[in-house]
Amino acid sequence: MIPAGSTVTGSSVTGSTVTGWKAVVRAVMLGLSTGLLLLVAGLAVVLIVVPKATGSTPLTVLTQSMDPTLPPGTLLVVRPTPVEDIRIGDVVTYQITSGQPAVISHRVVSVASSSDGSRTFTLKGDNNALPDPAPVTAAQVRGVVWYSLPDVGVVNQLVNGSRSWLVPAIAGVLLAYGAVMVTIGTVSAVRRRRTRRADRDRRPHGAHRATLG
Repeated sequence: MIPAGSTVTGSSVTGSTVTGWKAVVRAVMLGLSTGLLLLVAGLAVVLIVVPKATGSTPLTVLTQSMDPTLPPGTLLVVRPTPVEDIRIGDVVTYQITSGQPAVISHRVVSVASSSDGSRTFTLKGDNNALPDPAPVTAAQVRGVVWYSLPDVGVVNQLVNGSRSWLVPAIAGVLLAYGAVMVTIGTVSAVRRRRTRRADRDRRPHGAHRATLG
């Protein structure tokens, strides 16, 4: 206890919090780097992981024949489906010529069965006035469209057209993310050291001095 009439001179400690535009810049950098990392991871799952795991094929719509349902640039994930499970209304991807890589994805408008049990399909683009010229046989069918994502087909063209750039690109994104996090951590550590040093410099020499009256 300090007697009445005495004078006490002490020191005070002032905390420091990052505020203002520096805090905004830090939050924006962290948000952008995290969002970019999540975007790359999500695209990798949609374009590579899910198709590989299910035996599906990612394809890109290039024409307007399926407008407005599947406009150009839409990503299609086509899953192998037994021909006996294909129904009217399904969007089927088939080879224009059996055994050749070129394919079309159109909607089934009718199904025909022959006496030997084989099936053929009549397909039509949603935006086309007439059905496709020839019935599609089971040998031509690649599968049924499982799901689609608008505008992601452009990314699919880049990824699956030539994957030589994919690994370096992902590595670059991860390195950039790591660099941002290291920079943020370093700046924060330097700022804390400067704040502690400034607080020590502001403290008067001598802890407490009491003068009795």
